Amino acid sequence: MMSSTSKNGVENHKTFDKYFESWLVRQNQDLDELVRASKDENTNNNHASLIQRVVKHYEEYYTEKSRYANDDVAGMLHPSWLSNLEDALLWIGGWRPSMAFHLLYSKSGIQLEANLHELMRGFSSSDLGSLSSNQLLKIDELQHRTIREERKISESSAKVQESVADTSTVELSHVVSELMREQRDVEEEEEKIKRNIDKREEGLFDVLKKADDLRLRTLKEILKILTPIQGVHFLIAAAELHLRFHEWGMKKDARQ
Repeated sequence: MMSSTSKNGVENHKTFDKYFESWLVRQNQDLDELVRASKDENTNNNHASLIQRVVKHYEEYYTEKSRYANDDVAGMLHPSWLSNLEDALLWIGGWRPSMAFHLLYSKSGIQLEANLHELMRGFSSSDLGSLSSNQLLKIDELQHRTIREERKISESSAKVQESVADTSTVELSHVVSELMREQRDVEEEEEKIKRNIDKREEGLFDVLKKADDLRLRTLKEILKILTPIQGVHFLIAAAELHLRFHEWGMKKDARQ
């Protein structure tokens, strides 16, 4: 599985870089459509079908990401197509799933405050400022489950990192170092080196897949709790945050 050469890794990087650019274009298009839909609160069926299309685009993104990671998992964990700021804030190659709840609560508070005057006059709203007590309870339960899964994946990631210093790797590094000091050929050890690296990459791939699965699952589970129009508002907030933060980070890199 993890048998690509460094050259293939570079080519893989460039190819996914192009895919990521196309994904940003699609996300911008989805955002425009979501914003238009948010202005019409009385077409739940249309909202639901729009949400399904947007979620399908997220599914396609993670499918492509997994396909590329199969050849170059290290590159996917340290993506060259992101800004330095984004890269520094990554959790296992992407956004931290529990961040979705902070986004939801932040947007809910903003919309609640914006509609407060209307609510005090007896008018109702249908955006994220109108989350019911039942919805809040379900969101809280989902948040706790997500955090528990996050911790398990983080622990798995730590084990892969710690395995770099296991007995077999330390012994292999010593043997190769001795051969180099004696100016002898290390070719006989190349197969062992390859197997050792492949093992680490397989561990990293498994961790990345679990992390991406949790990211996508968290998004879907939140949308299940929300009404269609609330889901539209949530997806707008998610797209705006991702697109604007990417732009800010890239502009900062360009100035340096």
